[in-house]
Amino acid sequence: MYALDSGAVETLIVYENLDITRYVLGHTGAPDTILYLTTEQERNADLFKDPSTGEDLETKDKMPLGEWLAENYKSFGCSLQFVTDKSQEGSQFVKGFGGMGGLLRYSVDFNVLEDNNQQANGSEDEYEWDY
Repeated sequence: MYALDSGAVETLIVYENLDITRYVLGHTGAPDTILYLTTEQERNADLFKDPSTGEDLETKDKMPLGEWLAENYKSFGCSLQFVTDKSQEGSQFVKGFGGMGGLLRYSVDFNVLEDNNQQANGSEDEYEWDY
């Protein structure tokens, strides 16, 4: 999503049955939070609370990510290709990349994300994709 947001993706490749939901959460007086959650992650009620106050966040929008991407991919300046898992290559893509990938226009240093996350959290945990 970082590469897509930064305009680096030329061709976005998405599994046709991607099991990720895009949530827009927020409450009055605070900026909205966008989360991309699997069905399993959706069961975690803590993700739907403001981390600083513990207050429940309002769900302003909820849409399957594949559907949202189909409606909005042009605003990122990329083309969109759907793949199925009915071929060997498609199945490998879904298992290997989690169902979403992209061909980039230019190189993107994803280590910057990891470095920023480590500095913010003071740990070496992987970046959590809940922005």
